[in-house]
Amino acid sequence: MPRVLIADKLSPAALDIFRQRGVEADVNTGLSKEELLKIVDWYDGIAVRSATKITADVIRAAKRLKVVGRAGIGVDNIDVPAATAAGVIVMNTPFGNSITTAEHAIALMMALARQLPAANASTHEGRWEKNRFMGTELYGKTLGLVGCGNIGSIVADRAHGLKMKVIAYDPYLSPERAADLGVEKVELNDLLSRADFISLHTPLTPETKNIISADAINRMKKGARLINCARGGLVDEKALKAALDSGHLAGAALDVFEEEPAKSNLLFGSDKVVATPHLGASTAEAQENVAVQVAEQISDYLLTGAITNALNMPAITAEEAQKIRPWIALSEKLGTFVGQLIDTSIESVEILCEGTAADLKMRALTQAALAGLLKPALADVNMVNAPVVAKERGIKVSETRRPREGIYEGYIKVTAHLDGGSTRRAAGTVFADGRPRLIQVKDISLDSAFAPHMLYVVNEDKPGFIGKLGTLLGDAQVNIASFALGRSAPGEEAIALVEVDEAVPDRVLAEIRRLPLVRHAKALAF
Repeated sequence: MPRVLIADKLSPAALDIFRQRGVEADVNTGLSKEELLKIVDWYDGIAVRSATKITADVIRAAKRLKVVGRAGIGVDNIDVPAATAAGVIVMNTPFGNSITTAEHAIALMMALARQLPAANASTHEGRWEKNRFMGTELYGKTLGLVGCGNIGSIVADRAHGLKMKVIAYDPYLSPERAADLGVEKVELNDLLSRADFISLHTPLTPETKNIISADAINRMKKGARLINCARGGLVDEKALKAALDSGHLAGAALDVFEEEPAKSNLLFGSDKVVATPHLGASTAEAQENVAVQVAEQISDYLLTGAITNALNMPAITAEEAQKIRPWIALSEKLGTFVGQLIDTSIESVEILCEGTAADLKMRALTQAALAGLLKPALADVNMVNAPVVAKERGIKVSETRRPREGIYEGYIKVTAHLDGGSTRRAAGTVFADGRPRLIQVKDISLDSAFAPHMLYVVNEDKPGFIGKLGTLLGDAQVNIASFALGRSAPGEEAIALVEVDEAVPDRVLAEIRRLPLVRHAKALAF
């Protein structure tokens, strides 16, 4: 039974989901790093929010770990590159708190426009300063969205209800999508100079760090207001304070800060700043949604192989997982077959999917093939980290899909181009019984299963060879389970794939290589 650690406070619904699905789950929150390191190796999965840090050290200690699930959007507390390198899938729940976060952005915009927090405090103090708090209407104003993905698009919809004009800067926003949302797609500098309110809805990356810099603030129109419910670090807080103090900006509403928890901040204490303690996702509905989603996603992966909202693997539904599983096994075995025939560096790899195989998630098949290809030389390689390992070694990867052309309904071919110009290639298919079959090696057709122990021999197609090979194996007490043959043409190059009951000893392999017609012989393991 898979075992999962719930390391941060989640809705009890998460624990119920795990138990209903047949996953053992332990709730152990507030662990120090040292405490987490002591127990993390017990678990196949970990569910977190933002408190627990899944660092490279934690991932190295978690030998059983297969998946980390973040109940929420941001994964700043998870070392995704380290997880990928270790073959651990990282998932989040990007849609569970989208509405809640978008509503919080709208609420902050309204509070900022009407100075509600300061007016509230003043009224509670009995001062009744009606003339002090002169606000501004949202009606007819221009809202600039920096980022117009899931949350940004919801904010745009709500702003339209307030009769605001919405413009958006998002490099990934297509013109068609912008038209559907009713927003005008603009460049960042254009947005900064035109917007009365600017709301940030972009992840924190090296490219977006301090996207609202001193220079960006100077480009904003005088009297503009800034809202950030996305990530601390998007705004240069020192530059923002200077702009508020000078009167260039009329106000800012911030739910996130560069350093959290923000017990103190240079922006605190100003009537021009509305501040909340990272409440974007803090509603009962959102907490329930993300807890249920992360539990379902982790359970689905551990029990069925389905992958949802992963940052380092392609999405695969439970239905797709059932269909693609034998093809993934085939891809990995083809890669392993080719990888065991390589004795020099790999320059590039081609993955060809034909027929029914071309209708499957190609990225998953490619990652499986790469994992198999690299595993003979690098033991700690799997589907998750294989693309990273290949890239680190300068291996170029190409993918091709095409409709059925041959006798097989679907097949996959893996070709490795090696240093010096030579190639190694193999192709296979999945039969009706769901088992992968090898159908081609070096463009020579044959039919063989993949077995734990195999002997691969390339020889000249001359009479008597099979008898000599069989006699040699028999004399060495190596039992033959099956024997597959193929040849390019009569009298030319031939291939023998022999399934044996145990590994062929090195001394026997040396004798096989000394046979007159043998060009190459290799013991294989799957």
